[in-house]
Amino acid sequence: MPIHQRLNIMVFVAGLMVGQAAYAADPLGTINKVGADGIGEATGTVSVSASKAGAVFSVAVRGLPPGPHGMHLHENGACETTTVNGTAVPAGAAGGHWDVDRTGKHEGPNGRGHTGDLPVLVVMKDGAAVVKITAPRITSIDTVRGHALVIHGGGDNFADQPAPFGGGGARIACGVIK
Repeated sequence: MPIHQRLNIMVFVAGLMVGQAAYAADPLGTINKVGADGIGEATGTVSVSASKAGAVFSVAVRGLPPGPHGMHLHENGACETTTVNGTAVPAGAAGGHWDVDRTGKHEGPNGRGHTGDLPVLVVMKDGAAVVKITAPRITSIDTVRGHALVIHGGGDNFADQPAPFGGGGARIACGVIK
């Protein structure tokens, strides 16, 4: 084979390799149950992909209580239990809801509050949920890397009244998105 054909093939292969390196894998994480005693068993997964409508969170969990659950992206990439005033806070290391604009408000995925406010996760009677939810305010999926996805024990009314942060209550599951 002539040298110019071998060089063309080498340049073509090198271009393919560079092109593959430019497309990093979608962000993903393992979701674990959390409690006062720390991080427990794996209960599911989350992956995040891009769409024109915003970031799409694909969540698959099992073994959770049936019903609606608040689900939020939190500011830190940690799920360990912390202690506040002598009381254990499951996944307290995740910090508060991710609030890029420092609004200090919980207004849901379509509001102007926390960037990390996501649609409610509805767990079926068998304790499982397999859903795709869209976060319209998250326009770059790479920004979710290094944040914890937290699932709360109760629902979410997308307001700070009558209870703060939508009234979701205790954190029951958490996973760091990488």
